[in-house]
Amino acid sequence: MTYVLLIVGFALLIKGADYFVEGASSIARALKVSPLLIGLTIVAFGTSSPEATVSIVAALEENAGVAVGNVVGSNIFNITLVVGLTALINPLTVENETIRKEIPFTFLASAVLLVLISDAALHGFNENFITRSDGLIFLLFFSIFLYYIFEVARKSREAVKEEKETRETVSWSKNGLLTIGGLAAIIFGGELVVNHATEIAYSFGMSETLVGLTIVAVGTSLPELITSITAAMKRESEIALGNIVGSNIFNIFFVLGSASVISPLAVDSKIYIDVLLLMMITVVLFIFSRTHFTIGKREGFILSVAYILYMVYILMRN
Repeated sequence: MTYVLLIVGFALLIKGADYFVEGASSIARALKVSPLLIGLTIVAFGTSSPEATVSIVAALEENAGVAVGNVVGSNIFNITLVVGLTALINPLTVENETIRKEIPFTFLASAVLLVLISDAALHGFNENFITRSDGLIFLLFFSIFLYYIFEVARKSREAVKEEKETRETVSWSKNGLLTIGGLAAIIFGGELVVNHATEIAYSFGMSETLVGLTIVAVGTSLPELITSITAAMKRESEIALGNIVGSNIFNIFFVLGSASVISPLAVDSKIYIDVLLLMMITVVLFIFSRTHFTIGKREGFILSVAYILYMVYILMRN
């Protein structure tokens, strides 16, 4: 039954993502808001809800290894395999704002995480913790990001208003149902996949930290993967990349912030290397994005291979 429910979860993720992208992009056009903004907000927050659910529940159950490993592993998965596979399907066009602001903000999120988990190195403590005050710092950065998004929304609407008006008829009820129904399917499907994949992993004797970085991280990132691939196939590349960048910022600042405010999180020393790798691949993403403002198939292949090598490394390490 566990394997059957796992397959049902995958089916819900795939179909839910298809409906969600269709509804969200239609609403974006109707509201005269850029697809990139929709990718950074509704799509990013929606597809990150499994990470939020898993990490907050893990914090409540005092399972910090899963909570932190889930976020770091998901972000690495997003930048490498999600961007890589999406670019292999259809090269991603990168907007100037994404290169100048959103990707650097993603790097900042990883840098802040590295500093806040370095209690032993910076303060001489015996253990590393993400404390409640650290959580409040994360949430403060998240509020700054939200303010930036609202500014982008205002400017994008003003820019669209200046363009020629189209007479496209929009079915609000249909697109609203597609978006909400798709999001519900993504969240429910993601939870089915995570719960049953984790159950299978534990049955094979995997450690909690390894489960957090691999099975749970991949499972909670499946919505980002499916949504970005679906967006790329529909040639909505702004939604695809905006979804990934927005999700990574959301995961660190909101998910870890909320989880650590609920219950301080003890940090495994092994996670340092993973956070440093996350920062490195964010820099690589920035460099690739600067190349003709496109992430092409060659870059997509490199990022996909990077994730496979990372998986081999952490399996050997654990």
